[in-house]
Amino acid sequence: MKISILTPEREVFNGLVTSVKVPGTRGEFQILNNHAPIVSSLDAGFIHVVTAQGEYRYFDDESGEIKTAAEPGRSLRFKIAGGFVEVLRDEVSLLVHGVRE
Repeated sequence: MKISILTPEREVFNGLVTSVKVPGTRGEFQILNNHAPIVSSLDAGFIHVVTAQGEYRYFDDESGEIKTAAEPGRSLRFKIAGGFVEVLRDEVSLLVHGVRE
């Protein structure tokens, strides 16, 4: 499934993933392929993504740059201060603030 994680300042991640876990306001939940459509608010916590086959872009907090990689099965974690998630037709959009890798 395709995912994009955005803040008001930058794109944090964009690419294909096999799963994503998010800190929902009623508890953490996981999104997999063919997930039912959903819109949910997010609390402070961590977003965990596991990359799929193909190229993806992510913000590297250490260098302050957008990097490109193509390593399937890679686990990335981003700390957020809150936000929203929308899932529709195997596309996941996260609008968040306070991101740190």
